[in-house]
Amino acid sequence: MDKIVDLLLSFSGPTPYFLLFGILLICGLGLPIPEDITLLAGGLAAYYGLTNLWVTIAVAYVGVILGDTIIFMLGAHVGRKLTKMWIFHKLLPDERLQGVSDKFHKWGNKVIFAARFMPGVRAPIFFSAGTFHVPFRVFIFFDGLAALLSVPAIIGAAYFFGDQVVWIVRRVEHSIVVVIGGVILFGVVKWYLQRRRLLRG
Repeated sequence: MDKIVDLLLSFSGPTPYFLLFGILLICGLGLPIPEDITLLAGGLAAYYGLTNLWVTIAVAYVGVILGDTIIFMLGAHVGRKLTKMWIFHKLLPDERLQGVSDKFHKWGNKVIFAARFMPGVRAPIFFSAGTFHVPFRVFIFFDGLAALLSVPAIIGAAYFFGDQVVWIVRRVEHSIVVVIGGVILFGVVKWYLQRRRLLRG
């Protein structure tokens, strides 16, 4: 995460937005750059005053959705052929695709929504959704709805809790979803207790 934050902080003007967008686009293609860490880095850029929070959220949302859409379209149009190519076969081996297929049969389209909160299996699930000919309107609805929750939540957590998030993530970076959930829960509980004290006073 530090490298991504340093990269964003080393530029000014619109450049950090373009970098954030580009990194998230690459993340959506399944390359080994953690999407959630990138979103946190975007939130920290806003926290340090380099970018605007709401513009960051909008740029990140579009980058996430576009990346997801590309991997879906690849699956829809050339899914079977691509899985035979060595680079895609390495990223999406047969056993991983079979596991995704089993999830689709068990949970249906809800898997698309859930994939947004499951780092490491997003790309295989979105690619498989295209390969299995899930209607695009169904895919974009479930993925868009999930991203509408996750993107602002992750960026907002970094923006509002800044250095606390950095401290926690450096120690448990592999459990990023749990970390973000815990930070948000902490914030909600803190807000609720403060509001309760004000009402009593």
